[in-house]
Amino acid sequence: MDNNTTSNEYVRGTLKTIVLNLLAEHDRMYGYEITQEVKERTGGAIALTFGALYPVLHKLEQEGMLLTESVEVDGRLRKYYSLTSPGSEAARNKTNDLERFIDAVRLLLAPKNLATE
Repeated sequence: MDNNTTSNEYVRGTLKTIVLNLLAEHDRMYGYEITQEVKERTGGAIALTFGALYPVLHKLEQEGMLLTESVEVDGRLRKYYSLTSPGSEAARNKTNDLERFIDAVRLLLAPKNLATE
């Protein structure tokens, strides 16, 4: 792993939130589009593999968070994902939870003298 890529262990723990958050911003997205959006926004620091992404999309669909729609594009079927109402609510909740967690971790990692000011 090079220094520009974030550890997979952190990505795995936040992948559901990342996917829900992206889908909350877009009406619908397909898998490759999700991977490219993550790569672009993070300057390549987070590179999602299809092997990590598709099981999460499938699980979110099973949990009733996503709807899927297959559309023929250039003679091939492309599967689009969009949020259900519970998915939209989960996106908000998980994003808020993750933001609070990130703030708490920043406090833990800050030098002690800065954290107490």
